[in-house]
This record gives sequence, C-alpha cells and structure tokens, in this order.
Amino acid sequence: MAVKLRLTRTGRHDDPFYRIVVADSRYSRDGRCIEQIGYYDPSKGIANAVINEEAAIKWLNTGAQYSDTIKAILNAKDVIAKAKSTKGETSHKVKVVSTKITKKAE
Repeated sequence: MAVKLRLTRTGRHDDPFYRIVVADSRYSRDGRCIEQIGYYDPSKGIANAVINEEAAIKWLNTGAQYSDTIKAILNAKDVIAKAKSTKGETSHKVKVVSTKITKKAE
C-alpha cells in the first residue's frame, strides 16, 4: 500500500479549504482516508496551516510520501527536519537474543 500525505478539498465554490490527510495513493482525491492530521486554508497562507506534528512524523518515518503542497507546509513547520532526526529511534527497546550452539563432549 502506497501511503501519501496530501490534501482533500472541502469548502465552497471559489473559497477552497483543505484537510491534510494520510491516504492510500489509489484512493480518489476527496475519497476515504486513513487519518486526518490537519487543515489548510489557502486564503490565510501556508504559515497558518495547522498540522499534528507527531502524527506527520510517525507517517513520514513509516515511509509515507507527500505532495508538493504538503512538502511546503511541512517545511514551513519544520516537520521534515524533525522526522529525519528521529528516523532511527524507536519507541520501545529491542531485545537482542543471542543464539549459541554448544557441542556436546563425547
């Protein structure tokens, strides 16, 4: 499943309003989505977009791609740099189990 961060259009005629969503790339533009993580009003500008940074970082670290407009919004909010800095971190410790094979003395 190819997951993307992108915009879905809502609002009135000649007055667009967009939701920032995580959706499968095969879904239609205004179709179903996996999660809504923010919104964007183009009349107020990119700097006034609202986005849940934790959710965006989670999806970026799991391999989600983003559209050009979302890239501009994430760069304005400095989310892409935060996602790159936390790429290797995990929320839980990984347990390493070593397997040793011992030969029986005959």
